[in-house]
Parts: sequence; structure tokens; C-alpha cells
Amino acid sequence: MTDRDIIHGLIEKDNRVTREFFFGTCRPLFCRIIGQLFSYDVDYDEFVNELYVYLMDDDARKLREFEYRSSVYTWLKVLAIRYFMKKRDRLIDDSSRKPLYEEPVQSDEKEDGLTVESDLEKLLSLMPNPRYAYVIRKLMLEDCEPDLLADEMGVTTANLYNIKRRAIAQLTLIALNDIEEYGKK
Repeated sequence: MTDRDIIHGLIEKDNRVTREFFFGTCRPLFCRIIGQLFSYDVDYDEFVNELYVYLMDDDARKLREFEYRSSVYTWLKVLAIRYFMKKRDRLIDDSSRKPLYEEPVQSDEKEDGLTVESDLEKLLSLMPNPRYAYVIRKLMLEDCEPDLLADEMGVTTANLYNIKRRAIAQLTLIALNDIEEYGKK
């Protein structure tokens, strides 16, 4: 495919072109960008989703601005690096691996001498992606409005729900591993 075919296919939302471009041809490029820009694990699908939303925003304005003075890959590399550098600086710094909240939430509900909230805090602190823990904490424990949280995080509400889905999946795996470890004691 030529650069014009790629840009045209993306603007027209051609599923084959989009899938092949983002999840085939550009995967090594995007993996390198993720590795260079982020000091923590970034989900590839989340990265692509954010970039796709950015490219398609305002009737695919960014794609329509492409002037074919370089290859589409060089242009996209520069665009993605600049975009994610700006976003990265607004995201939560999760290099510390510490939970975002230092004090555990108190509860009257007891289970084997431990509070349900402290168990949940323990599981959230074990999550390798504190951004996911933050989303779960804000949406599910603090009942934060999704639109407000999305604005705070600089993502769309739809993407926030994708992040929440991945966060719950990650928390589920951690809980299952924790149960498995507890059973070995």
C-alpha cells in the first residue's frame, strides 16, 4: 500500500487498512515508542486506541493535514512521540510502585480480622499499573463521575471505560494469584 492508500483507508475507516496498519505494520514502531517514552508498562491496545482517537478527532484533521513530504511512518513516529510526551507528563507518575493512597480506608465489615477495604487496598497496591489502580479507586470506591475522571486524566470517556475494563481484568488476575498464594501457606 502507498502512503496515500493508507491515509485514505484510515480516513474512510477501512477496517482492513486500520487493522493492518496499527496492529501489523506499525507494531514494531509503536513498541519502540512505548519503550522509549514510558518507564512503566503501557498496554499496546490502549496506546493504539489513544493515538487512533487523536488522529480521527475533528473529522480526521491530523490525517488530512499529512502533506506527503515524508513517509507516513516517519510522520506518524514524530506525531506519536510528541503527542504521548505531552500526555505522559499529565499522567500519573507510577514509577514508585507505591499505592496512590497511603492510609487504608476504615470499615466496620470484618473478615478474619482484616477489613475488606484493606484487602482491596493490598490488591490495588500489587497492581503493576498504578494508573489502573487509580481508575478503579476513583470510579468504584469513590464514585467519581466518569466524565470528570476522563477530563482529569486527559482521555475520552470511552477510553476511560476501556482502561477500567483492563484494570478490572488486571485486578482479577492479581486477586486470583493472591488466593493461590494464600492457599500455599
